[in-house]
Amino acid sequence: MTGFSLRSLTFMMFIAFLVWSSSMDICNARRGRHWRQNRHVFPSLAKKKGKVHGSSHHQQKGGSKPKIHPPTSPPQKALPPPSATKPIKETPPSPSPPQKGHESIQQSAAFNVLDFGAKGDGTTDDTKAFEAAWAAACKVEASMVIVPAEFTFLVGPISFSGPYCQANIVFQLDGTIIAPTDSKSWGRGLLQWLEFTKLRGIAIQGKGIIDGRGSGWWQDSPFEDPIDDEIKLIVPLNNTLQEKPPMPVRSELSGKMPSIKPTALRFYGSFNVTVTGITIQNSPQFHLKFDNCIGVVVHDMSISSPGDSPNTDGIHLQNSKDVLIHGSNLACGDDCISIQTGCSNVYIHNVNCGPGHGISIGSLGKDNTKACVSNITVRDIIMHNTMTGVRIKTWQGGSGSVQGVMFSNIQVSEVQLPIVIDQFYCDKRSCTNQTSAVALSGITYERIRGTYTVKPMHFACSDSLPCTGVTLSGIMLKPMQEQYHLYNPFCWQTFGQLTTPTVPPIGCLQIGKPPNNHVQSDHEVC
Repeated sequence: MTGFSLRSLTFMMFIAFLVWSSSMDICNARRGRHWRQNRHVFPSLAKKKGKVHGSSHHQQKGGSKPKIHPPTSPPQKALPPPSATKPIKETPPSPSPPQKGHESIQQSAAFNVLDFGAKGDGTTDDTKAFEAAWAAACKVEASMVIVPAEFTFLVGPISFSGPYCQANIVFQLDGTIIAPTDSKSWGRGLLQWLEFTKLRGIAIQGKGIIDGRGSGWWQDSPFEDPIDDEIKLIVPLNNTLQEKPPMPVRSELSGKMPSIKPTALRFYGSFNVTVTGITIQNSPQFHLKFDNCIGVVVHDMSISSPGDSPNTDGIHLQNSKDVLIHGSNLACGDDCISIQTGCSNVYIHNVNCGPGHGISIGSLGKDNTKACVSNITVRDIIMHNTMTGVRIKTWQGGSGSVQGVMFSNIQVSEVQLPIVIDQFYCDKRSCTNQTSAVALSGITYERIRGTYTVKPMHFACSDSLPCTGVTLSGIMLKPMQEQYHLYNPFCWQTFGQLTTPTVPPIGCLQIGKPPNNHVQSDHEVC
């Protein structure tokens, strides 16, 4: 009995010890000792706890409250909650240096004529090298043909042609291109030397020179060139005006060149054409010609040839639309700018002209042809030592019309005939009188000022089709006696209005409209 009691007592004490030990663990757990020591082992639980409390503050570290003991890991900056943060602008990655493949693509878009065999010594014929460089550039959009500086390239007649070339090709001209002076290079005669045809987006730019070396052509057969008809109005004081100029002294090149003379630089059938920076000089005939082009810009370039070089127009426009010419110096032996049939929306401003024959519309209607010209603006021009200033010239027997023309702010200095309309234009051939004519209407002259040496104004309009809508404003022209007879203003069949007094007074302009109210006929419609 005693043994049983002792064993029972021992067993009960053991049970009591176990109960006491378990109670101590529960108390310690409640104090959080074990939780704090092992909380990093339960990140998912910590996250859940934070979500339950709903505070975005607590999502960054996984705990719900700030802890008393600092964390063992280095402190991190707390990010504000997404709802409170401003949108973070993602900075684009800095451009990495071009890879080798990219460099080769960029370099392949530039085609230097020297790389295609051009010598640039001024004596070797580089025509084929230019052809090869163009053929390569033609295949690449926005490519560039490079004619480098400090080289002189002898190039024969050449055509840089489309229509299968890629768009927006640049012809970077910084060197000098010279024309051959032997007749063999020209065959029986060509109409152009350097030609760009049927292109979409073509620019010639740079500081280079195109030299036509035309003196040999000018001295050959000078009487085959047409003579400007306005010369008949210019009578020297000594009355010794010769009907034909003296035969020039022939150079060793004379007698060898064909009678057909080339234009130095011609664009045909092209869109979005730009010419800037370059100089074109001494062309055998026209210096720069645009034919059947749309979207032409010419600026900050120069044209230069002697004032007595025959038929060397500076810029010649024909069948071209949307043309802008500005900021250029033009000196030549004929019209600084000539505007032919088929031209419209032409804007010319800030151009220096002289020597030369001024800026002309025409001649139009030759050989009974139809001519259509409209919406022409010429303004802010300086002319010095030119034969005519601003002029419209048409042939008898022509048809069509010229309308919507503005000549504004033209400064003339020692210009023989500052303002001219001549509907009886005829070169050195004999011309017969004809009744039909190109109709002229809506012609405005404003602020034409400076000095003249022959006649301030000459309006000779058609007998059967008078000029209408001619407006004069702010005309102030003073005579300068030199070696020519001076004449008063002349008008014939010219109707319009004077909006201000003029110097000299222009009493010959007929105010209003013609007495027979003219109805436009079919041959005038364009």
